[in-house]
Amino acid sequence: MKNRILFGFALLGALVMTSCASDDTADINITDNSVVNNTTNPGTPTTGNTIFLSGTYTEDLDLDANNNYKVNGSLIMAAGSTLRVPAGMTVEALAAGSDVYIAISQGAKIEAIGTADNPIVFTSDASAPAAGDWGGLIILGSAPINSVSGNATATSEIASLPYGGTDATDNSGSLRYVRVQYSGGSADGQSENNGISFYGVGNGTTVEYVQVFEGKDDGIEFFGGTVNVSYASVVNAQDDSIDWTEGYTGTITDAYVKHGADHDKGIEADGFNTDIGNNSNPIYFSNPTINNLTIIGLGSATSSEAIRLRAGTRATFTNVLLEGYGEGFDLDGNDTDSPTGVGVTSGATTVTDILFTDITLKVKNDTGVMFNDADWISGDGNGTGTDYATWGAGWTVGN
Repeated sequence: MKNRILFGFALLGALVMTSCASDDTADINITDNSVVNNTTNPGTPTTGNTIFLSGTYTEDLDLDANNNYKVNGSLIMAAGSTLRVPAGMTVEALAAGSDVYIAISQGAKIEAIGTADNPIVFTSDASAPAAGDWGGLIILGSAPINSVSGNATATSEIASLPYGGTDATDNSGSLRYVRVQYSGGSADGQSENNGISFYGVGNGTTVEYVQVFEGKDDGIEFFGGTVNVSYASVVNAQDDSIDWTEGYTGTITDAYVKHGADHDKGIEADGFNTDIGNNSNPIYFSNPTINNLTIIGLGSATSSEAIRLRAGTRATFTNVLLEGYGEGFDLDGNDTDSPTGVGVTSGATTVTDILFTDITLKVKNDTGVMFNDADWISGDGNGTGTDYATWGAGWTVGN
């Protein structure tokens, strides 16, 4: 194992971590793409059969199936390096909150390729693990985001690392049959990490068969980028299960959401980061495609919104099953800078084949733009959702 490491956040000079406001999106700093004042640590500390991992790695880190690994701080893979995790490995994280996390920087890669029989698990080391024990997995790429213009980059909420750019096909590696558990630790009163955070990640990255289980904040969140995700499961997230903002334009195919006692929305979707504004030129909004989606709540009397669309987001939904919410869709915005309703009336936002089960109100329109359900929803009653019983069998938990 190559283990030349660099401690601290010197990779980015003096970038300052900023916090997010009530919309759960990150405040950002505009930065140039300069790099690095670094120091070198002579090795990775070990004790017994456990190898502790933290610091900034400038060379490849290949985990060995014969060893046990514990992340005990911020583990940052710097540009040009690759983190490789073998199938069947469980990587523990010290149950110490959001300061313990794994971050794959711009220009770095993660190769975590499990199988249905041997998934890769990132989890808490606590004897009685709980949501928020550690910070989760952060991946940062160079794909477009609408919170900045040109080739500028934004700065991530956790770790203050740069993300965003102009390369829609940017490749941050592969996640396949990967489960992230008990993550989402709180950094302060406003800033929290997620299960898996995709910051400006490009569609050259492979993400399929991933689960976030028992997360303190959002399950999977997309901060812009173009990454495509297939076979995604989020179970018992305590905030939103799937969240997008900052101009995310990828495709989500076969997604399953199940809420526990503490939860917010199945999907919370922003067209741009409302803390910063839409700074793209020309202006564009988040506009993902979602195929084969199931969201299961706790019943219409106890769960509020399955899907909230706001801040001008557009989206194309096909084959959706929503069960157990007071509202199926809640659309927020206006007819000026947050034109969520215009997305509906222009045909940019559509729903094809959907089944509402135990839903009190199918659509709540708070956009300031008039439209009827039939203007954007077709095939009401025809949705089946995703076949989670088949593709989620064996490697997921909490179902």
